[in-house]
Amino acid sequence: MLRGLEIRDMLIIDRLELAFQPGLNVLTGETGAGKSILLDALGFVLGWRGRAELVRAGAEQGEVVAWFDLGPDHPARRILREAGLPEGEELILRRVNSVDGRKTAWVNDRRTTGEVLRALSDVLVELHGQHDDRGLLNPRGHRQMLDAFGGLDTGPVRQAWGRLGAARNALAEAEATLAAVREEEEFLRHAVAELDRLDPQPGEEASLDARRRAMQGAEKIRSDIARAHAALGLEGAEGILGDAMRWLEGAAERAGGALEAPLAALNRAFIELGEAQQGVEDCLEALDFNPGELELVEERLFAIRALARKHGVLPDDLDGFAADLRRRLAAVDGGEQQVATLRAAAAEAHAAYESAADLLSAARHAEARRLDVAMAAELAPLRMERAVFRTEIAAAEPGPEGIDAVAFTVATNPGAPAGPLNKIASGGELSRFLLALKVCLTRGSDGLTMIFDEIDRGVGGATADAVGRRLRALAEDAQVLVVTHSPQVAALGAHHWRVEKRVAAGMTTSTVVPLGPEARVDEIARMVAGDTVTEAAREAARALIAAT
Repeated sequence: MLRGLEIRDMLIIDRLELAFQPGLNVLTGETGAGKSILLDALGFVLGWRGRAELVRAGAEQGEVVAWFDLGPDHPARRILREAGLPEGEELILRRVNSVDGRKTAWVNDRRTTGEVLRALSDVLVELHGQHDDRGLLNPRGHRQMLDAFGGLDTGPVRQAWGRLGAARNALAEAEATLAAVREEEEFLRHAVAELDRLDPQPGEEASLDARRRAMQGAEKIRSDIARAHAALGLEGAEGILGDAMRWLEGAAERAGGALEAPLAALNRAFIELGEAQQGVEDCLEALDFNPGELELVEERLFAIRALARKHGVLPDDLDGFAADLRRRLAAVDGGEQQVATLRAAAAEAHAAYESAADLLSAARHAEARRLDVAMAAELAPLRMERAVFRTEIAAAEPGPEGIDAVAFTVATNPGAPAGPLNKIASGGELSRFLLALKVCLTRGSDGLTMIFDEIDRGVGGATADAVGRRLRALAEDAQVLVVTHSPQVAALGAHHWRVEKRVAAGMTTSTVVPLGPEARVDEIARMVAGDTVTEAAREAARALIAAT
């Protein structure tokens, strides 16, 4: 509920502070006194788009402060939490407009944006008038209004729509992936087969290279070692030493022991020669390899290196590269099954969405009929019993809010064609349609302040009285502010303010005065009689007040 409004240096308002009350609050005053300025100021602090130049002439900046009471479950609290703003039992909005056009806003003394103000305004205040184009007359909001009237829960449809969207996205992604890998299927199958045939292992390239180098080196030294082996054998050193041993042994008996030492040395030489021969033989055996093995090693080594160059990877990475190719090929082979599974899931999600949307649509049709009946009951006291209000529901593109397009239509006379509210109804009729619709839609909207800007224009007499009584009934469950020129409406107010224009020291200012019982009689009498207030007009005013 709006508890107060403070305005400084805005348009022709110098300084003004208003304390509003629950129930029906009435603002009256002569044309041009500044009633619309109050609404401009309130709209400014709520972030609404309005006049570009609001600062009072001669002032450096204009400022508006509005404060509201918030119940524990008021929807404004959610907006405050999402914006990271402090909460409390009172919500204080403050906005400053400098003379150069800059605008700065605060919520509960915390700097904020116009976007946050507008989000808060949606749950704090509703403004309605004959030319209402942001509320009841806007067909884009009629579906939401019908849902609110019927207390319909659109959550299951939104959730089903979200699941359907996720299923469709997953299917589209899988189909795109399958189409992409199919384009390289031939390459994948050839590359995987080639890699499988070669089956390169991590570290194999380095091992083959080392083996190749060893075999290449062995070819160069083996011939020299073989020649040395031959020189140490029977055709070489071994044979010569053997001959020498035989010759010396035959002469030893006749040498008188002189050959014993040489023979012992030769014996030792035979032993050393045998060890040398064995070492050379072991080396030759180690260097012995199949001449075709070098060719095989080189062939595999070069094949591995060529395949690595072909695919632009290191030889040791060929095994991982092959695994990746196999996974991509598996996507081709398993893609069809995955797509079929996802297609079935998408069909199931679509069926679930259709079921939820059909249930919601059926509920909307039922609530539409109930709203039409409620509107007929509201229009009769407003002297529009011949008018027909219809809630039209047509098929719409499926979406998170369902499959229905909702529009409020009216026919002002029996047999007349129905059409949109703002195209069919005249000014006075439109006011009453909007009021009746607001009465029907507002039930249960605790904490909302409704402002009606001259919604009674174009009606008078008993019709104006009926409008006033509906406004008062509406104010029983919500705070209502009415800007009116109708004495019948003003007489029904629980709280009454008069907007006045004053000229002092050559400066025009607008102010708002709360009216006591006698001042209220004079104001309503002015509204009845015009500029000259007579005693008869006062009696008429008293009669209007007494009749409430």
